[in-house]
Amino acid sequence: MTRSLKKGPFVDPRLLGKLVGKSASTAPMIKTWSRACQISPEMVGFLFGVYNGKTHIEVRVTEDMVGHRLGEFSPTKKFVRHGGKMQKELEQKKKESEIAAASAAKAESAGGAKKK
Repeated sequence: MTRSLKKGPFVDPRLLGKLVGKSASTAPMIKTWSRACQISPEMVGFLFGVYNGKTHIEVRVTEDMVGHRLGEFSPTKKFVRHGGKMQKELEQKKKESEIAAASAAKAESAGGAKKK
């Protein structure tokens, strides 16, 4: 649900205070815990460290991020792949075939160099 137009967008005043007098190119990462803060045009180009509950994730703000919230770019949950044992076997076979193809290509290129 969006915030009412009467209230306006929520931009953390402490966060805006950290931006005053700094340039986007020279400013270090600005750490923040305010995930609900909306990205305003003044923030474009800055590097933010948005807290995800465990660490600060680096987010470089671009023009198309304006209007979104900082928390949208710092996921709080880690995706663990599905599949289990069967998936591991498939990935192992794929890796082995890639290694075999690479070694065959390497042997072929070495054989071509010897002929010349």
